[in-house]
Amino acid sequence: MPLQIVWFKRDLRLEDHAPLQAAVARGPVLPLYVIEPALWREPDVSSRHWQFTRDSLVDLDTQLRELGGALHVMTGEIPDVFISLFNQQGPFELWSHEETGNGWTFARDLRLAAWCRESGIRWHELPANGVVRRLRSRDTWSAERDRVMRQPKIPVPTQIRFASATARAGDLTTNATPLPSIDHPMFGAPTPRVQTGGRRAGLKVLESFLEDRSRYYMRTISKPGVSARHCSRLSAHIAYGTLSVREIVQTTEQRIGELEARRDAASDAWAGQLAAFASRLAWRCHFVQKLEQQPTIETRCMHPAFEGMRENDFRADFFDAWCEGRTGYPLIDACMRSLHVNGWITFRMRAMLVAFASYHLWLDWRRTAPFMAKLFTDYEPGIHYSQFQMQSGVTGINAVRMYNPVKQSYDHDPEGRFIRRYLPELRDVPEEFIHEPWLLDQPPRDYPPPIVEHESAACLARQRMTTYRHGEDFRAQAAAVHRKLGSRSKSAGRSKSAEQRPRKPKSIDQQISFTFED
Repeated sequence: MPLQIVWFKRDLRLEDHAPLQAAVARGPVLPLYVIEPALWREPDVSSRHWQFTRDSLVDLDTQLRELGGALHVMTGEIPDVFISLFNQQGPFELWSHEETGNGWTFARDLRLAAWCRESGIRWHELPANGVVRRLRSRDTWSAERDRVMRQPKIPVPTQIRFASATARAGDLTTNATPLPSIDHPMFGAPTPRVQTGGRRAGLKVLESFLEDRSRYYMRTISKPGVSARHCSRLSAHIAYGTLSVREIVQTTEQRIGELEARRDAASDAWAGQLAAFASRLAWRCHFVQKLEQQPTIETRCMHPAFEGMRENDFRADFFDAWCEGRTGYPLIDACMRSLHVNGWITFRMRAMLVAFASYHLWLDWRRTAPFMAKLFTDYEPGIHYSQFQMQSGVTGINAVRMYNPVKQSYDHDPEGRFIRRYLPELRDVPEEFIHEPWLLDQPPRDYPPPIVEHESAACLARQRMTTYRHGEDFRAQAAAVHRKLGSRSKSAGRSKSAEQRPRKPKSIDQQISFTFED
């Protein structure tokens, strides 16, 4: 039988890995990961992504060694790497999961597919995470996704016949050289605090969420700082595939069943928190499906009427202030600086940062999206660009959401604890002024005044948006967008009455701090 190459991409695990299972049944297996230098020069990738990836590669190699093999890592561009393997090993079959990545990976896969056809190489791409390639109608997607989630997860093969090239001792290697370090110049300067990658770390995070942290999931989901403990923190593990969505869905459903079996109000309320989490896993697949169906949403507005709306009004000073957390709005700046430090912040704060840049500062989402992609450890292109378009109001099928940065500050950080943690220049500001320090008789000298007046900036943005939304054929084009990309049904998550919801503990912040952000 010919060599079976399993190309690991953003699926760095052995559990629930259909390409690996299929390859094992057909012949000797070469587990392969390719470090592609051109990818790491793209504007939406960073050393933070490499650090998580590297952790995951080391962990994956450890798992393979326990089975008698090892991970073969090569550095080079696709398809050059596969041409080299073809010349060394002769004909082979190639296995991988389908990847819904950024435009660069999409173009790379097209080039590889062309080479495979020309060279007589069979490349088997198998579906991943409920995303359906060549979907004929969005009407059928939800049922198809749910069917995939109900299927049994695929166990790790107990016996793998590894190709001789991988059955070697010693450290993980890249063409006989050590795996690049976290500070290799190809990836840029390393970031001090990055969530730990690898399947073993992911399983620990999943267990701690289901067994403890999810108890207050919905009660804290919008709170910066506190949410770092009670949100799942599984997003990076899903993005790099150390865990599959299916196994998370099934494990979560099992935990919900255990809680409901207790038949008490507190456990039922906790089950409701996890049901809400499960619904967000479905929404995650929904957004990645958008990019799968329309790869151009990375660079083009879903609704064509919004092309040209912001591009010519770009202000570099606004952009720099937003990127650096120097806008003069404390919660905006604290969130951005926290993101620089931790590589993660909860969804509402992400949406607020994007909306503030898009409406108050009138910055084009194509300028702001790559910058934030580099900051997010859990950068997932399908979610990232879909959400940037939603929060920037350019889909034509979603409500325009403008966040009042002052109100959000009062609502979600009322005592200013998160603000003071990340804005040391405001630590001595009295609580009554922490959200609006410009109202002090003597504002802090080392903190800037508001970059714009938020009410007038929001009013102007509404006027501009209204002009574009009332254009000729807007509704017809919006309907076309919805037919192709819109949701067909509401989330399946359960809602609980106020009486069933868990009470907020006396001091969540004083509980045991979570690893990634306290």
